[in-house]
Amino acid sequence: MNLNLAGKSVIVTGGGSNIGRAISLAFARERAHLTIAEIDEGQGKKTAAEAEKLGAASAAVIRTDVTKPGEVQALVRAVEERTGGVDVLVNNVGWTVDRLFVEKERAEWEKEVQLNLWGMINCTRSVLDGMIARKSGVVVSMGSDAGRMGEFREAVYGACKAGVIALTKSLSREVGRHGIRLNVVCPGMTMPDSDEEIGGLSMWASETNRAFSTPEMRARIAKAYPLRRIGRPEDVANAVVFLASDAASFITGQTLSVSGGYTMM
Repeated sequence: MNLNLAGKSVIVTGGGSNIGRAISLAFARERAHLTIAEIDEGQGKKTAAEAEKLGAASAAVIRTDVTKPGEVQALVRAVEERTGGVDVLVNNVGWTVDRLFVEKERAEWEKEVQLNLWGMINCTRSVLDGMIARKSGVVVSMGSDAGRMGEFREAVYGACKAGVIALTKSLSREVGRHGIRLNVVCPGMTMPDSDEEIGGLSMWASETNRAFSTPEMRARIAKAYPLRRIGRPEDVANAVVFLASDAASFITGQTLSVSGGYTMM
């Protein structure tokens, strides 16, 4: 299957750690021009170095806070100057801490909304003008099954991801006539195998989320999945690369769960 991604210009937000890292490396194997938009510049540079070894046409890191529209716009301008345009945007940045709704402080709700929803809005808006002018482009955004069915201890996070799904569908209808496709991938529980795969700012670096990483907890979580295992970052990356490629040229406005059968919608 010819994915036709060689030489394409790809931005992966949060592309240095865990799922984002795997997505970045997957595009590198397809010989794309990779730009990692990372608030953790050091982790981004580690992943970019790996990407170059894997055959990326080029790999750059631009420090970006996706909650700040000005920084996102500067990112897109820099990529357009370096590669001529943005062919693919992957809205990968996400954050949550599992906690009951009534036990969360407002600051956590606001961080979830800023990173999971506003970040996606800021980045998508910043690439659309160029994509419309070129009559082509792909946006793949990270959703969550929490946004499809609701999830215990992920109320505001799930609301944000439902917003990502709804916005993707609406924009697919608006910009499809310009040859632009937008889709959503919903990972299941997908944990890094080692600290080398994440930076200090990753949600998986927090003590609260590290509690999920013990062998005992992993085994308990795996039982909730029909395939009886937790997701690997590469599982998600493969789906993202497919949706970004010419092989998915007639797929838009769709939501794909890569969650081992946790949801079947």
